[in-house]
Amino acid sequence: MEKGFLILATLLGLVSVTVATAGTATYYDQYTPSKCYGYADQGTMIAAASDVLWNNGAVCGKKYTVKCTGPTNQGIPQPCTGKTVTVKIVDYCPSGCQGTLDLSKEAFSTIANTDAGKIKIDYNPA
Repeated sequence: MEKGFLILATLLGLVSVTVATAGTATYYDQYTPSKCYGYADQGTMIAAASDVLWNNGAVCGKKYTVKCTGPTNQGIPQPCTGKTVTVKIVDYCPSGCQGTLDLSKEAFSTIANTDAGKIKIDYNPA
């Protein structure tokens, strides 16, 4: 019995459990200047963080893996593509921001139909 318990405990210790945080995402298409990098090009797999993550800019440069989990409106009932995307935080989405993350249009379109405009997401530090 002890041996079985020890094996189970060892296996559970090897399993990494990642708990995603739920939020919402919108998208934007003007990438510079950004609050974190000014006019320096950071590519297109980028995002702006809302007040939920911003922390006075401490989130600049951090990467998040994002997955669409569903619609937020009646316009597009099934907006998700089933894919995930990893984005780098390069900007601040000011107060009144409509999403937890404001993804670049390219990042948003990887995980969802842009016609949806706003989607439900799960996100994790990458």
